[in-house]
Amino acid sequence: MSIRIDAENCAGCGRCVEACPGNLLKVGVDGKAFIRQERDCWGCASCLKECPFGAIQYYLGADIGGRGAVLSVKKEKSVLCWQVTDAHQNCQEILVDSREANRY
Repeated sequence: MSIRIDAENCAGCGRCVEACPGNLLKVGVDGKAFIRQERDCWGCASCLKECPFGAIQYYLGADIGGRGAVLSVKKEKSVLCWQVTDAHQNCQEILVDSREANRY
């Protein structure tokens, strides 16, 4: 499992860099985020949740039903829209209000 960063959508805010527990993300001279070594990605999805621009995509492994599926998150105010798109471009969405996400 790994992430990909779409440089066109990346605003260079650095929120993903701050969120990465493995210190794998950096901001390049172009002001855009990048991952140093994709193979080192832990798959925690912290960067994905922090990116307010939808510039990060997480590629799901076959072991969890991925087989080419991509997970992305778009944020609008306090709502996170988690989207899983499979290899046939079928998309499923899960909406999560971040204000309610950690309530027990």
